[in-house]
Amino acid sequence: MNYSLKQLRVFVAVAHYQSFSRAGDAIGLSQSAISHSMKELESEMSVRLLDRTTREVMLTDAGQRLASRVEPLLDELHAMLLDTRSFGTQHNGRVRIASSQTISAQLMPQCIASGTREYPDIRILLRDQAQRLVLNSVRNAEVDFGIVIDPGVSADLECETILHDPFLLLCREDHAFARQASVNWTQLSGCPLVLQDYASGSRMLIDRALAQQGVDTVIAQEIGHPATLFPMVEAGIGISVIPALALPLPQGSKLVVRHLVPEINRALMLVRRKNRSLSPAAQAIWQVVKVQATHLTEKRSLQGLL
Repeated sequence: MNYSLKQLRVFVAVAHYQSFSRAGDAIGLSQSAISHSMKELESEMSVRLLDRTTREVMLTDAGQRLASRVEPLLDELHAMLLDTRSFGTQHNGRVRIASSQTISAQLMPQCIASGTREYPDIRILLRDQAQRLVLNSVRNAEVDFGIVIDPGVSADLECETILHDPFLLLCREDHAFARQASVNWTQLSGCPLVLQDYASGSRMLIDRALAQQGVDTVIAQEIGHPATLFPMVEAGIGISVIPALALPLPQGSKLVVRHLVPEINRALMLVRRKNRSLSPAAQAIWQVVKVQATHLTEKRSLQGLL
C-alpha cells in the first residue's frame, strides 16, 4: 500500500473533529485538500473509512479501528523524531582523535584544553600513533577523525588542510651553519643527516625535498621517536631537517634551528572517512582543531618562526 504519513495525520484530524472544515483549520489545509487526501487513503487501503453527509463526517467501523491504533503510533513517531533532532544538535559524549607524535605534543594540548572549555560535556580522547596507524584507525572507525601529514590522494578519505608547516635545519650551535641566517638546501649535500624513519609522515616529504633540490644525501642515523633526534644531533652525529612543529628545542640544549631556502612546507590535515558524517560532538571538536591551528599560524607570524 502506498499511503503517506500526511494522509494518516489528516485522517486522525478528521476522526478527532468529525468535520473536514474543522480538521482543515486545525492542520492548515483546505477542505478540498482534506477530502482529496481521504479519498486517496481509502483507495489505497481498499476500505471505506468515513461516512459523509452534508452536515457531518462519521467513522465507519474500519475507520474507528484504524483511528484507535494509528493515533498513538503517530504520537510515538513524532516523539521519536523530536528526540532524533535533539540528538543531532547535542554536544556531549566522547570524541576520539588520532594524531602523530609531534602533532600530539605541539598542537593537541591546546585543542583539548580549548575543546574542554568550550564543550565541557564532551570528553576528548587522544590516540598518539605513527601516521600509518593513524590512517588505519580512521579507516577502521576506531577514531572519529585524525590529524596527519598530507597522505596524498585517497579514495576512501576526506582531508582538509589546517596548517602549512615549514621544514627547518637543526644543528649544533658550534656548527658552521649556525653562523648563517638561513641555509640553502643544496648546502646539505654530503652532510651526515639524522632523520626520522618512514613511520613518520614527514620522512617521504623530506626525501622528496632533498631530491628536488639536488642534495647528495648521506644518512647517518634513522630514528623512530622524534625525542631521540635532538640528542643525536647534539652529540654531533649529524644535522637534521625537522618541521617547525617539532619546536621548541629542549631547554638547555646546544642546538639551533635555521631557515631552509627555498621554503618547503608540509601540510597538516584533518582526515575522516569519506561519505561518513561526524557526530555533532566530533564536528564541534573538528572546528576547534581548525581554530587552534589558525591561532598557531597567527602566533608564528607575530613572533617570528625562530
